[in-house]
Amino acid sequence: MVKSIFLYNSFNIKDQHKGSIILIGNFDGLHLGHQKLLSLAKIYKKKYSLNIGVLTFEPMPKMYFNKNIKNFRISNLKQKINLLNKFNVDFVIKKKFNKEFSKTKSIDFIENILNKKLKAKFIFVSNNFKFGNKREGDVKQLIRFQTRCNYKIIKS
Repeated sequence: MVKSIFLYNSFNIKDQHKGSIILIGNFDGLHLGHQKLLSLAKIYKKKYSLNIGVLTFEPMPKMYFNKNIKNFRISNLKQKINLLNKFNVDFVIKKKFNKEFSKTKSIDFIENILNKKLKAKFIFVSNNFKFGNKREGDVKQLIRFQTRCNYKIIKS
């Protein structure tokens, strides 16, 4: 029997999922880059006895900011969760991407969400990952905060 993934609609997650491996991205269609990150996360999961969580946004930020983009998705949420299940993902955080959230400063995202709310131990992102208000944050900023916020960045 295949286990089901726990789905959150906010950053208020259960204690059992705090201190996990967190992968951040759209994970739409799970291309080879996603598969590489997820396969590596499975190794970390086994080595460190941690859960794997995926943080994704709805709608995709690109679709939110460009209302002219229609049918941009490869997979809907149900399909995405089914695909993630094959990679032993334990939970998904589907954060509503709206005007208020789009104004979140990158430093607030790191300190308040990744550190305080999620207590992430490992954060997996792509090399070109951008986040925060006006895409001000990047992988270099995440790396600068590793020691202070007690996580390790894994990038591909």
